[in-house]
Amino acid sequence: MKSIELDAIDLQLLDSLQHDASLSNVALAEMVNVSPPTCLRRVKRLIDDGWIERQVAVLNADQLGAALGHGLTVLVEVSLDKQGSEHLDAFEARAVALDAVQQCWRVSPGPDFMLVLQARDMPHYLSLSQNLFTQDANVRNVKAFFATKRAKFTSTWPLRPAL
Repeated sequence: MKSIELDAIDLQLLDSLQHDASLSNVALAEMVNVSPPTCLRRVKRLIDDGWIERQVAVLNADQLGAALGHGLTVLVEVSLDKQGSEHLDAFEARAVALDAVQQCWRVSPGPDFMLVLQARDMPHYLSLSQNLFTQDANVRNVKAFFATKRAKFTSTWPLRPAL
């Protein structure tokens, strides 16, 4: 992955796509005032150079909850007993391998990791926690917080100047 400098058009493209990746090339080109072929080339370059990691659909949590059960969103602080790089790497690999782990962050100071988990229910969380935090996981301390309301969720980066 080679590094490129982003110009104003690249930033507009990235901003537009992170808000709606389903935009057609023609609509996107109109939004950033370039021709459709230029827009297509630029977006391809942004993908090839790793600026666009992947394109996904963000599902509606309320509708999923109504259809499948709301489940539990759990924010978890994890402190390891041993913090050598091999121990941190091992726990990270263990965490990211589980589909229920939506986010895994190494943090400092304080705990070693912050996780966001999505569990079907409390028995499912118990099973996840036993798998992730016990046995040979090198975990010293776990502090779990159960979300009661999601006030905001976004996957966007602030690329436009603040108003």
